[in-house]
Amino acid sequence: MHKWYVVQVISGLEKRVKQSLEENSESKGMDDFIGEILVPTENVAEVKKGQQKVSEKRMWPGYILVNMTLSDDAWMFVKNTNGVLDFLGGAKPTWLPQQEVDAILAELEKKKEGVVQKHNIAVGDQVKIVDGVFVNFIGNVIEVFYEKGRLSVMVSIFGRETRVDDLEFWQVEQVFEDTETK
Repeated sequence: MHKWYVVQVISGLEKRVKQSLEENSESKGMDDFIGEILVPTENVAEVKKGQQKVSEKRMWPGYILVNMTLSDDAWMFVKNTNGVLDFLGGAKPTWLPQQEVDAILAELEKKKEGVVQKHNIAVGDQVKIVDGVFVNFIGNVIEVFYEKGRLSVMVSIFGRETRVDDLEFWQVEQVFEDTETK
């Protein structure tokens, strides 16, 4: 019976490992043991050189999901594929419970439909300006223009609120408040 296993691979080679497993499973007589192979990805949008670009990003770099029947031969076949490091669980691979698999597959289906913004800065977030005239100033985001890759921040200069427009996402970093209580 096929179950889902997490396989650790060399980061950046996820698609190549998937392709290799799919192509070689038939020639090595592993078709009955190896089922579906997934490289979980999502579409991410960011602005580069004034143009919004959508690219595919791996959700779990260095890991793929393999639906397979675990036998000694199937284990060796997967383990000896170029780019494969190990199964999650090592010598005794642990399979994912069906509830977890269903949640992962539902999340992947949802991610297929939409595009995620690379920068998750939103109105009201506190940011520190790391480049430009206002470097090291901390302020609150008042407008975000994802399609242009820009945002506006309100900073305090000599006690007066001043609006800083046309900052690019790379010119700021999010400031996370310390949640520890003393």
